Order: sequence, then structure tokens, then C-alpha cells
Amino acid sequence: MMVVLLGNGFEEIEALATVDLLRRAGLDVKTAGIGGQTVVGGHGITVVADMCVEDVVDPPELLILPGGLGGVASMEGSVKAMGLIQRQSIEGYPIAAICAAPSILGKRGWADGKTVTCYPGFESQMGKAQCSGAGAVVDGSLITGKSAGNTIPFAMAIVREFCGEEAAKSLAQSICWAE
Repeated sequence: MMVVLLGNGFEEIEALATVDLLRRAGLDVKTAGIGGQTVVGGHGITVVADMCVEDVVDPPELLILPGGLGGVASMEGSVKAMGLIQRQSIEGYPIAAICAAPSILGKRGWADGKTVTCYPGFESQMGKAQCSGAGAVVDGSLITGKSAGNTIPFAMAIVREFCGEEAAKSLAQSICWAE
């Protein structure tokens, strides 16, 4: 199972479009709310998560961190969320972060030595990671996305990594999206 962490103030496009595309690709992805199952995004959209962050017990197949300054602050302010992120990062389990969320990894050295992308202006928070201006970057077990406008390339990078190129092409065709 893949898990998307949702904290109050999360970036709705980055979280919900990613969940939508991954589910279309046949992946088992669940949302986990920080502070309860009902979470409000940065643009006032209320979402009922599939579970609470406390319900995530095993390392997920992929831990996904959407951006949004409030969402990032919610993740950083949650002992349980940070414990999941730390374990996923340190033990080498796959993690995906987009927009401001890669800074969670960068500030703690968990992206050091990796090539990443992040929201413009957050490069200084990326530690010893090599910052790229690309829309989405895959470096080993780390997948990063630049911004809300790069959500589809970010989600498609995840689909490629977990389902293969043909599945990604099929998904792109089904939503009439061309890179």
C-alpha cells in the first residue's frame, strides 16, 4: 500500500490528482490525515482521509508528501508523521515529495547526495542534494516534483517506477495527456 500524508494546509492538486492518477494505474494508495481523518487543504477543500496517520503501522510501499506550506508544517509538527518520514528515508524505503515537501528531507540531510527538484526558492533548504529545475526527478528510491503545475509529471514518474513505462503510456493516453 502507498500512503499520502495529508496535513491541514496541504496542496490539494498535488495530493488529490496524484491519488487519482495512481488509482487509475491500479495502485493501492490511501490517504492518511494528520490530526484526524478530516483535513482541510490550503485552498479550503475539506477531505476525509482513508485513515489517520496513527493507523500507518508498516513502512508503506511508497510514502507520498504533498506540498503546501501548511501541509508541510503539519507534517513537521507531527511526531508520528515525522517518524514515518524518517524511517522511510533512513531505511531506504521509497518516498515521493513535491513542491515544498522535499524541504522536509533536505533540511534533515535525508536527500543528501541525491538529485532532486523542489519549488523555486526552496533550493537553499535542500542540504547537500543537487537541485534540478525539472518537473519531476527520480533518483533511486526518491521521487521529487517541482510544483502544483508539475503534478501530472510527478504522478507519472511514480507510475513509471511502480508499474512500468507501458502502464504510464497507457495512463497518459487514457487521460489525453502528452509530455
